[in-house]
Amino acid sequence: MNAAPRRPAKTAGPRSVRVALAQVNAVVGDFKYNADKVKACLREARRRQADVILFPEMILTGYPPEDLLLKRDFVLQSAQALDRVVPFCKGLTALIGCVEPANRLLFNSAALAAGGRLIGRYRKMRLPNYGVFDEKRYFQEGAAPCRFVQNGITFGITICEDIWEEPEQRLDVDVLLNISSSPFHTGKGNLRERLIRKRARQFDAYVVYANLVGGQDELVFDGRSLVAAPDGKLMARGKSFEEELLLVDLPVPRPKLARTGTKRRSLPGVKTYRLGQRNPAAKKPLPQRQMRATDPTEEVFKALVLGTRDYIVKNGFKTVTIGLSGGIDSALTAAVAAEALGAANVVGVLMPSPYSSPGSIDDSRQLAANLNIRTFSLDIANTMRAYEKTLAPLFRGTPPGIAEENLQARIRGNLLMALSNKMGWLVLTTGNKSEISVGYCTLYGDMAGGFAVIKDVPKTLVYELAGYLNKQKGTDVIPRAIIDKEPSAELRPGQKDTDSLPEYPVLDAVLKRYVEEDKGMEELKKLGLPKKEVERIVRLVDQNEYKRRQAPPGIRITPKAFGRDRRLPITNHFKG
Repeated sequence: MNAAPRRPAKTAGPRSVRVALAQVNAVVGDFKYNADKVKACLREARRRQADVILFPEMILTGYPPEDLLLKRDFVLQSAQALDRVVPFCKGLTALIGCVEPANRLLFNSAALAAGGRLIGRYRKMRLPNYGVFDEKRYFQEGAAPCRFVQNGITFGITICEDIWEEPEQRLDVDVLLNISSSPFHTGKGNLRERLIRKRARQFDAYVVYANLVGGQDELVFDGRSLVAAPDGKLMARGKSFEEELLLVDLPVPRPKLARTGTKRRSLPGVKTYRLGQRNPAAKKPLPQRQMRATDPTEEVFKALVLGTRDYIVKNGFKTVTIGLSGGIDSALTAAVAAEALGAANVVGVLMPSPYSSPGSIDDSRQLAANLNIRTFSLDIANTMRAYEKTLAPLFRGTPPGIAEENLQARIRGNLLMALSNKMGWLVLTTGNKSEISVGYCTLYGDMAGGFAVIKDVPKTLVYELAGYLNKQKGTDVIPRAIIDKEPSAELRPGQKDTDSLPEYPVLDAVLKRYVEEDKGMEELKKLGLPKKEVERIVRLVDQNEYKRRQAPPGIRITPKAFGRDRRLPITNHFKG
């Protein structure tokens, strides 16, 4: 008698996994603070019934720790911080960015923890070593891809740069996880989104990307964590420049065996961790989220605010002071500072000279009233005369020129630094990228200070940001008189910036291509830009590297900023 035909087994429907993306602001070297942040997010994720939680790359050390990684005690304390947070990983699976010491080597790793135990680690395989990144200085590359399986769902683990480079090997996974510390520059958010959507289609898997947020010296991390579906559709986007615990439910399809008759591949060289089954509890639905597109100018303004706030607060300052000249640059710097710290913590100092126009003084006072910040006025005329008298024997017989003009800027810098020493106020400098590029700034004068808020902001963008702020506030916080006036350093009668520089739109167009895109002289000339202006601008940029080396740190908002991004020798005879 023939046996009855076996009925096909029922296949399960879509399984849902709830992932939490902990978009948090770490402090480099503050292991207790960072560990407490991780613990708080674990508690909140458990309360909100998350199955898996991701923390940013190197969350326990902060990013980038730079040469602190060469200190043995720093690495040891990082390992101890991980030991302290792992016991809190109960009721969910956690991926925690950390530093892993092994056989006198260091790895940039992701610790996989569940049930209060450390299950394993994944070591970052692609180490960035360009721009602001120096990871090959500190870390060894990992050798093996990694994934874990829980409740029949396969998760791949990657760290930041792993997902930026075209994958050599396709991990056979349902969900690809990426923990990241990717700094902001203009256009970076849209670039990331295109990449994450592309990878989701390539892997035919969900991609979950958790990014760091916060300011660290010159870098600003914008958060903006992402989740994309296998078809490349964006499912969720985290807030920009804000901490957030973002939760998303992923309706993972049935296992591939049930869908296609194809078993999950056992990939050679891929480390696979198998976690215990967890009984899925009924979950409350997550509230609907809206994904609001961010205006590029708004993003830059938010980056400046967050970068300023974190630099000042993380370094133990409370109050800042700014020299108010009546110009657009000091106005924008003061507005950013007031937004970052509150008006009560911003002090404006007016330092008129015999060449200061009444309009500049009045405009500075109007700006201060609009921002509700305190001001003091220190007339520098007597100090100028004292300097001139002291220098007269040596200057006798020479025509007045730049040296005399720059005395004014240096007097102002000295006064601001005196206030900083006496009052404990941090001096914010006000030079923009266009000026700093060509050396239109005074060493030990207007360059004197602790932090350069708009150091990487071209002059044309300064005007856009002023317009954005006024529109956002619904009133002219930065007075129209400041925006409309001809830019001038006011160091001599009737002086204008265009006496020394090309028009700013031309200057910024050349600087973008020469500084940020590394185009040579001949390439610049082919773009149709004025030949003489191109030659003059390139010469000025090259001659003023020595000034930029002595400038205070400032917030990076373009793809290539002076400092960590662009490193050229001061002594340099190359032309072009």
